[in-house]
Order: sequence, then C-alpha cells, then structure tokens
Amino acid sequence: MSQDKERDIMADNTNTAASEVQDSQEQVAYTSETNAGAGTGTSIIAPGYGTGRRKESVARVRLVPGTGEWTINGRPLEKYFPSKLAQREVNSPFELLKLQGKFDVIVRVDGGGISGQAGAVRLGVARALNAIDREANRVTLKKHGFLTRDARTVERKKAGLHKARRAPQFSKR
Repeated sequence: MSQDKERDIMADNTNTAASEVQDSQEQVAYTSETNAGAGTGTSIIAPGYGTGRRKESVARVRLVPGTGEWTINGRPLEKYFPSKLAQREVNSPFELLKLQGKFDVIVRVDGGGISGQAGAVRLGVARALNAIDREANRVTLKKHGFLTRDARTVERKKAGLHKARRAPQFSKR
C-alpha cells in the first residue's frame, strides 16, 4: 500500500512540474524583429509641428490628420526623394509608431543634399510626433534615436592645406 501511495505522489509531482514548464514556455515569446511592439499606434491624431536639422539642411515639418499624403516643397514624396532609401528614412518614425496613413505631411526643406535633407525631414517628423503626444510616443522615439540631432558637420579648411586635412604632396628632393 505504501508503494502505491509513493507512485501516486511521484506521478502528481511530475505532472505538476510538466504543467509549470509548459506555462512558463507559453509566457515567453521570442521574435527576431527588432522593433516588435515598439509602437502601439494609439497616439493622439492632432496637428503638430517640428523642425529638423542635419548637416546644412533645415526642414520645417507640419503634420495634419489625413490620409498619409506627403508634400515636400510642393512635390510628392516619390518625386522629391526618388531613392527608396531616402523614402524609407523619412517614413521610419511613422513605421516605428505604427501610424502610417494617419497624417498628411507638409514639409519645407532647404540647404544641403539629398541625404542631409532626408535626415532633417526624419528629425522634424519625429519631433512633430513627439509634440503631438509625448506620453505615447516619446519613449519609443527616444529609444530608437529619432529625437537626437546628428551634430556631425563638415570640418573647416585649414590654412596651408588643400582641404581640412589633405596636405600638399611632400617631396624629399
């Protein structure tokens, strides 16, 4: 009789341990996505404004609730930034927060080149989204570095050199 009780107790213990392991496996969900669950898409939909700068470029960005239409210096996004890389860069704050198609974007950008202007527009969009709803958007944008201004600029030319660091060719004789 005692052996039967011991077997029943052992069976109960193994069943309990197996169910605990199964419960802990169900709670943990791993993913290879870097921004899985980054934005909830529950931001307030209201007008907003932000200024972005990168290199020599300055972008003034206005967000208006709408259908996701982009206007950059009076031209659509695909005409102004034909490169898919630049288009992805300026859209990245919306993708991160899962707010694609919720705002119309009106941008005035000048100075610099294509890369600098795309970076300035991205910073302006991120700042505008931050201004609209700080509680919902700020933590995610800051964590992914969208609210940080890239302060790198071209180094000035020094006297006696061809460029900032390029010296004239040295001849020993």
